[in-house]
Amino acid sequence: MALRGVWQLHKLIVSYCNWGGSSRGIRAFMESQLPIFKEKNPQLEVVTELIRENKNQRVICVKNMDPEDILLHATRLRNALGRKVVKLRSRDVTKHPSVQGTWTTAVKY
Repeated sequence: MALRGVWQLHKLIVSYCNWGGSSRGIRAFMESQLPIFKEKNPQLEVVTELIRENKNQRVICVKNMDPEDILLHATRLRNALGRKVVKLRSRDVTKHPSVQGTWTTAVKY
C-alpha cells in the first residue's frame, strides 16, 4: 500500500528450506512467479535466503501452498500499511469534545 505516494514495504525476505517438503510451494513460487513479481515491483527489494528459522516481524506460513496463493500473500504484504491497528474506545474521536454533547441527526428543532 502506498501511503501518500510512499510504499510501506521496502524489503521482502523470502525464507525457505531447500529440502523440506513444506517449502515445496515456495520453491515453485521462486522459480515461476517471483521473477515476474520482482519486475512488476521495482521499488521493492526482494531477497531470498536459505534458512530454517524465522526472525522476521511479519511471518506468513505458506506451508504446502500453491505458487498462486503465495503470490497473493506477497501482494498483500506489499499492500499492507505497516502500522499497527489502533482500536478506538468510542465512535467519537476528538481532542476537544463539545460541551453541548455529540451531534446526531435525531435532534428535532
